[in-house]
Amino acid sequence: MSNARVHPFFIRDLLQSDARYLVPMYQRNYAWGEGEIKQLVQDVFDYQQKSAASGHPQTYYVGTLVVFEREDRRYEVIDGQQRFTTLSLLANWLKAHADSIVDMSWYQHINLDFESRPISTNTFKALWQGVKPHELRGDAYNEGLVNGYELIEKALSELKLSGGSLADFCNYLFDHVQISRIEVPPDTDLNHFFEVLNSRGEQLEKHEVVKARLMNTLHEISDSELREQSLNAMALVWDACSNMERYVQYGFTPAERHRVFGQNNWGNFTPANFNELAKSLDLREGATSNERTLSDILSDAAQDSGQKKDEEAAGAERFNSVINFSNFLLHVLRVVSREPGTSEGVPLDDKQLIDQFEQRLLKRGVVAVQEFIYALLKCKYLFDQFILKREFAQGSDSWSLKRLRWYSEKSVSYVNTFDEDEGGYEGINRQILMLLSAFHVSTPTLVYKHWLNGALRYLFDAHEPRVFMDATNYLHHLEELARRFVFQRFLAQGEGRSYYAMIYGDGGSAHVDESDNVDSAEMRKKMRFGTIENNFVFNFLDYLLWHRDRKKNETTRRFEFTFRSSVEHFSPQHPMDGYEPMHGDSLHAFGNLCLISHSKNSRLSNFQPRQKQEHFEASLKKHQIDSLKLLAMLTLMKKNNDWTEREVDQHEREMLDLLLTARNSAATCKKVR
Repeated sequence: MSNARVHPFFIRDLLQSDARYLVPMYQRNYAWGEGEIKQLVQDVFDYQQKSAASGHPQTYYVGTLVVFEREDRRYEVIDGQQRFTTLSLLANWLKAHADSIVDMSWYQHINLDFESRPISTNTFKALWQGVKPHELRGDAYNEGLVNGYELIEKALSELKLSGGSLADFCNYLFDHVQISRIEVPPDTDLNHFFEVLNSRGEQLEKHEVVKARLMNTLHEISDSELREQSLNAMALVWDACSNMERYVQYGFTPAERHRVFGQNNWGNFTPANFNELAKSLDLREGATSNERTLSDILSDAAQDSGQKKDEEAAGAERFNSVINFSNFLLHVLRVVSREPGTSEGVPLDDKQLIDQFEQRLLKRGVVAVQEFIYALLKCKYLFDQFILKREFAQGSDSWSLKRLRWYSEKSVSYVNTFDEDEGGYEGINRQILMLLSAFHVSTPTLVYKHWLNGALRYLFDAHEPRVFMDATNYLHHLEELARRFVFQRFLAQGEGRSYYAMIYGDGGSAHVDESDNVDSAEMRKKMRFGTIENNFVFNFLDYLLWHRDRKKNETTRRFEFTFRSSVEHFSPQHPMDGYEPMHGDSLHAFGNLCLISHSKNSRLSNFQPRQKQEHFEASLKKHQIDSLKLLAMLTLMKKNNDWTEREVDQHEREMLDLLLTARNSAATCKKVR
């Protein structure tokens, strides 16, 4: 590895070079989805904006491309193929769709091949030749590559990149974004290389830099005893919180859990401030070692070790977090360093993690750092107890909203956060879980999870030590936050309010103002294909349908939100030969649209409504459906035995009435309060 050659390339140089790159058979197929593609485009866009604001170009390093040169002079891609493939798809899309805006004359050939995968190679060739994605369906083409191509267009569209802004973005991407090609020597042990790459190849994480700087600030405490107490508390809290897949209680010993999270409880956060927290975690607290026998110490250690082992085994790999630690730190920083609602507050972009802590916290000294450490542990406790996770248990996975409960020294378990005795599909716990999952699947990219910040801000302010959170008030806040997002931003006249203003403006109250009223005619314009700002409009509507019909229909009762990112035309835009498309006004109307998975959109997009109905019948027999709006469309079609402009209009009126009823009920609630 010491002889590995590193060659930095700007993206233009990489893609236009005569070098040939080969994705070998042992590499998995192209697997990037909406989250990864949007994040890559967003990262480049953010640095392009930052570079423009600084007045001089700044290089953005997008990562590495690890290769091995074969005897035929082709470079076998060992690591980085997902990113390289995405960049190739992006250049391909620009050549086909933006050649009049962006000069792509330099991109004369695709220099990426796939070993023994003719379907992938043929898919790239077809896209290069300008074949429309909707024509690349079936077993003859790679569905993942076609999906990636379409998701690139979606990512650019959501950032409103067109015309001059797209040209500026592409100029920066191709001439100022750099990737480093690492060419390993011929005698490299690739197995050993992968081991090194996975275990030691990463740079120091940004949150580790932040931790070091926070601890440096605490070292300024003059009193040695208070300094050690603060440093000890910070080290314990940071390590406990940094594992986002584990409930925070398991970052402490059983004795510490009883002191911090409630004696014989573990489900309450009891310290009222940093000083109380630091004393609870102080190693000098309680009996000293010379007051205890060696037998006592060994007995306690064995008990703690055995219980911790059991607890860790019970929770190992059981829960997946909806967010990573670096992004979580920004959420906490935003909660504690509040600004007027007219500002934008702390950005939720972890590329700015170190800068944001420097600007907003480290300059304020010791007390500010101590307050942040207390807030960090409090927020992680609230996050674990009251924010959804993905739970893997008994061979399946689902959304869960659970808390940790202590019963005895030998019995600790996860139970529903609220109404633990209720069934799996009933109760307020399920209702809160449904709305949280509707928020989450609407924003797969971490930088846009403003809903999470809105929930965390409410929980932080509403929490009282030794008092459990009121479920009804929490649900009410989430519903009001959802209405605010929909009616003050996504369907608002003009630009709409910022997320930060909706969360922190008006004292953080999430009511919907009467001045934000939207009539059905205005809503129709905002909800046509191509003008819908965010998929949460669909998902909030599904939540309302679930709430209305869950006791009438078993499929509705069992419905769960999934990552469905494709807006499907029920009557297709590009019907198969022999069929004519629906009239334009009705074709792109909200009544003809629904949200389904990208893979199903690829397979079904050309089908007629009757064929789609037949396809979904098998799922409905299992009480499964992609969308409750889709279920309503299928139900109406079955009732009327047709899907024409009349059904589109009828369905749209019903859906808009449901949304307006939800909006008006929010105004009524405001008047009552």
